[in-house]
Amino acid sequence: MASLKEQKPHAIMVSFHLQGHIIPFVNLAVKLASKGFSITFAHLDFVHRQISQSQPNDAGETDIFAAARSSGLDIRYTTFSDGMPLDLVRAANFDQWLEHFRDRFPDKVDDLIAKILGSDSSVPASNYFLIADTFCLWPEKIAAKYGLVNVSFWTEPALVFSLYYHLELLREKGHVPVNGRPEIVDYVPGIDSINTKDFMSYLHDTELTVVHDVIFRAFAAVRSADFILCNSVEELEAEVTSALCQKLPFYSVGPIFPADFAKKSIAKSLLPEADSADWLNSRPPKSVLYVSFGSLATTDKKPIVEIAGGLLLSEVSFIWVMRPGMVDSGGGGVLPEGFEDRTRNRGMVVPWCSQNEVLQNPAIGGFLTHCGWNSVLESVWCTVPMICYPLVTDQITNWKLGGDDWRVGINLCDGESINKEEVAEKIEYVMSEKRSEGLREEVQKVRRTLENAISMDGSSEHNFDRFVEDVTQEICRRAQ
Repeated sequence: MASLKEQKPHAIMVSFHLQGHIIPFVNLAVKLASKGFSITFAHLDFVHRQISQSQPNDAGETDIFAAARSSGLDIRYTTFSDGMPLDLVRAANFDQWLEHFRDRFPDKVDDLIAKILGSDSSVPASNYFLIADTFCLWPEKIAAKYGLVNVSFWTEPALVFSLYYHLELLREKGHVPVNGRPEIVDYVPGIDSINTKDFMSYLHDTELTVVHDVIFRAFAAVRSADFILCNSVEELEAEVTSALCQKLPFYSVGPIFPADFAKKSIAKSLLPEADSADWLNSRPPKSVLYVSFGSLATTDKKPIVEIAGGLLLSEVSFIWVMRPGMVDSGGGGVLPEGFEDRTRNRGMVVPWCSQNEVLQNPAIGGFLTHCGWNSVLESVWCTVPMICYPLVTDQITNWKLGGDDWRVGINLCDGESINKEEVAEKIEYVMSEKRSEGLREEVQKVRRTLENAISMDGSSEHNFDRFVEDVTQEICRRAQ
């Protein structure tokens, strides 16, 4: 067997096309390359175009890893077509795209892998291995066809992974679909107890769609993965992680952040980012509420109107990300008439921004969030307490972790519907350093856990190094 030093593994990385998946995938590529791996990172053509067009001054054709290579990291960048028209708006035709992703896209990946393996005769095919998003359906067959080690990257918490992984058990016990029945579940290995109301939204639905089919088939396929990386921390999900490790080659390696947390050395954003630095720098410390509901989730106009009303009542300064297409306005404007005029001296509404830069600014004192997993981790890292308003998919379960278990956030809406008075009350609580002192102490505790995990002797760093050694040994073994 070749020694680890003689063998230089080469990862082919293909992420899911959504913003929340792209960010940790890019960070993972850099982390692997910093460990001496070679990387070929593949974006879809339409993702590449969106990222390129989102750069300042419309940079055009953007090699997102150029700066990383100039610093000595071996990361090559390529793009490929998903087989659908480049101008098709995927978000507006999501089910159509997912059907194509399920049925036709694997052929495009097959062509990509064949092209990469044949592109450099100096690199043996046995040196390559595959890293794909857990939501992808094709890794098992593609890896088997080309003899590649199959690594699955799960970008969400271990709790969400475990619930999807134990889907058949939940079905057998009658708890999926939830169908509006809040009940305590205490039989899933590693999960002491969880209320079905905290299950991901797709486990609530009685009518199955193409989205359900993709997710459920992906979790059937992940059972054959050679390695599974999870963007979470052992200490924060100790029991569920331990239970998964007994069944699977499961490695908790999160949070996977860039070394330069708030800098943009690698382009990842699918939308142009507004520059709010000067405005934030003019505000007192911890005086501004950051409001964002992420890159994908949508809502109707009513909760947005109530949140706007709560901001008016609270009189708190804020920066609010109002992403295009986030709200089905039913015609007319999204925000109440006169809202921006009335808040002009204390508010800033932007279509998109660099979340890491905003959260790390000293002016930010709270985060009204949809509880996407990246947002939860980033908010804790910046020691910003959260007001949580989960909308869909894993956000509901992420809120259970962040709010009930870690106590780093409070729920925006305690009843069945949101109203401006409650919004104002929750905003005032979180933005008052004295009233939210206990909440802020808990955020500091969890931040220290994250920091310890990725330190030189931390659990995530240890698990990552163990993965590096294990995957290298497996590649060497298969090369014999």
